[in-house]
Amino acid sequence: MQIRFSSLLIVAILAATTSVQAQNRDAELLSLMAEADIPGLGVAVLEDGELSYVRTFGVRSTATNPAADTSSVFEAASLTKPIVAYVAMQLVDEGLLNLDRPLSDYVTYPDVAHSSRASGITARMVLSHTSGLPNWRPSGGRLDLANAPGQTFSYSGEGFLYLQRAIEALMSRPLHAAAEDRVFIPMGMTSSALIWKEEFGAVIAVGHSSTGSPFDKFIPTEANAAYSLHTTPADYARFLAHVLAGTGLSTESVSEMNALQADAEEGIGWGLGWGLERTSRGQALWHWGDNRGYKAFVAGYPGQGRGFVVMTNSDNGMLALHRLVEILDDTQHPAVTWLDYERFDTPAFQAGRALQAALADSTGPSLRTVYSDLKKRFARDAFNEDTLNDLGYRLLRAGEAQSAIAIFELNVSEYPNAANPYDSLGEAYMLAGELDKALLNYRVSVELDPENTNGKAMIARLEAQLAGSR
Repeated sequence: MQIRFSSLLIVAILAATTSVQAQNRDAELLSLMAEADIPGLGVAVLEDGELSYVRTFGVRSTATNPAADTSSVFEAASLTKPIVAYVAMQLVDEGLLNLDRPLSDYVTYPDVAHSSRASGITARMVLSHTSGLPNWRPSGGRLDLANAPGQTFSYSGEGFLYLQRAIEALMSRPLHAAAEDRVFIPMGMTSSALIWKEEFGAVIAVGHSSTGSPFDKFIPTEANAAYSLHTTPADYARFLAHVLAGTGLSTESVSEMNALQADAEEGIGWGLGWGLERTSRGQALWHWGDNRGYKAFVAGYPGQGRGFVVMTNSDNGMLALHRLVEILDDTQHPAVTWLDYERFDTPAFQAGRALQAALADSTGPSLRTVYSDLKKRFARDAFNEDTLNDLGYRLLRAGEAQSAIAIFELNVSEYPNAANPYDSLGEAYMLAGELDKALLNYRVSVELDPENTNGKAMIARLEAQLAGSR
């Protein structure tokens, strides 16, 4: 007997299947959030150039517990850079910007005026991260080139600030306004901006430390081409859809953007504004974002209309990246390996989490007892001086200096003949204002490793500080 299905029945079956798949994906993401301690997670998936899956889970703030939803706005961090690259390539198409003409021909940038080598930096170099500029200058220090322009891949936020000044000079208007007119409005990105908008206050997903404490919100009053974008996963996916389709740019500019401009090694290249990788699904564009309290990742396949966006409001956001990309794209991404973030499911991280819990429980077993038990539970190779050191620095970044000191002290007792644990303990004591103890530990570190130039510099600094206070 021949069985015929009506088109309506087929549509119903497909819809039911899609619904089950979405529910399964929801469950996987919720489980992952719990395992990695991520307060809020937003994702968007593109299929055939259209949004096929948009979800936001968790809370916007652990202090007040408002639920996160698809209108929640995140800091997108360095996902700002592809937006700026898109604007720059439009200016190339309009004949206003030449990729290979020095930016110094378009704008005077006082920050690099002292360097004759900087005069050769071009937009192509900035967009492909071969400008020679560092990611960021030393705090309060001078901006000096780390490499010769055009020679070596070296990721640089400073380069994008230089390009921003050139774009603003060419257009005689601030970057945030140019992005609004050229990207956000025409692409329907109604919840996106390079500066703070008053309406963001009611929907912002607040950034959190690795221990779940909310940070004070960064409020950008002017655009920063490297990291000031505020947006939603769905809005950014709308931008990604245009990039993958090549709309709004000439064929030549799209080809340039997607072409290998620099080799970042380990199978990763860089185009103009985007990283390049090859997955089982084909050649992909990708980028990541990493601000304090926020982590993000995006990838997509030019010409296929397929891609995804991930945004989190937590320093723990990248702990689950390797699983997130598999759930959302059903394949592995070489970029995840290249980024080399710590993973929540490694023995070293699990041990660190147990120690963190012990620090928070004053009525439980001692830190040393917990660590001794952990060494019985996990394989020996899960423990080395970096295991405790990494945890200590996570706590330091979260502003928990005393907890970090406890971890570094344990590390020193475990590895009394290693220089680095003493150096780290010295840093923690210094940040806690205990300068005598900081000096003592830096001295031990240098005794164990006479080549420790950082330790020597800190000893000189601390001796001067202590002498001046006595």
